[in-house]
Amino acid sequence: MKEIILATGSPHRKKAFECLDIDFVTESSDVEEYFDGRPDDPNALVSHLAELKAMSIAKNHKQGIIIGFDSVGWFEDRVLEKPKSREEAFGRLKSLSGREHQFYTGIYMIDVGAGKVLSEVVKTDIMMREVSEEEIDKYLDQDPNYNTYALGYDPLGHYSCTFVERIEGSYNNFLRGIPLEKIVQMFWKLKQE
Repeated sequence: MKEIILATGSPHRKKAFECLDIDFVTESSDVEEYFDGRPDDPNALVSHLAELKAMSIAKNHKQGIIIGFDSVGWFEDRVLEKPKSREEAFGRLKSLSGREHQFYTGIYMIDVGAGKVLSEVVKTDIMMREVSEEEIDKYLDQDPNYNTYALGYDPLGHYSCTFVERIEGSYNNFLRGIPLEKIVQMFWKLKQE
């Protein structure tokens, strides 16, 4: 099998990818995510950033399959990035309480030697239950890395795992930040082309 390189430094994505039980390595890209003319649409944004990340790694390889990723949250017609402070995380979680929001992940896969490229965007709808300010504080006290996810909370750990009432769409996309089922489909598509 060709070498698989994930264009990410995320330990969460690395751990999730290990579920596929295939050999891979990771390389962090040096892509600047904030730039003039950056798309406001979540589909376009994650697709573009995933491509930039994959391409930044692919330029250093003659063979292999490079996979770039990018994820953002989406709420009230705006992109949600990783919160920069506890106060921002608190305010975000308070505004998401009892409301639906989305989580988008772009995937850009390059078979460098064959010159093949596949691109996908996966969207997951998340309904958060009503949470109190005390519950938000409890989570933020437990998790000093509140900025792990673009949404501002960690759906797999700490008290915030109780915040979500319903998920529609990719379970892996939301809970792991990497839609493994879509990646497997893309691998098969690359193999068949």
